[in-house]
Amino acid sequence: MGKQDKLLAKARRSPQGLQFQEFETLLSLCGWEFKRQTGSHRFWYSPQKYRLSLQPRKDGKAKGYQVKQFLEQYDRENETTT
Repeated sequence: MGKQDKLLAKARRSPQGLQFQEFETLLSLCGWEFKRQTGSHRFWYSPQKYRLSLQPRKDGKAKGYQVKQFLEQYDRENETTT
């Protein structure tokens, strides 16, 4: 099981428990691209150009609803490519 698989499993198991840095690592490993930042908003784009705006929580963790948005889009894009 590689790093991408481990982070995906952790995100699915506990979206609220993922560190923001781990979340950005997962996005990068899944082929998403960081394009720009405006204030605290970091804009990531999927391989199919879906935009996701992310902001870390004050405690350094990823916001659970944003992790869920990513997982839904990741699954949607991987259904069409397999």
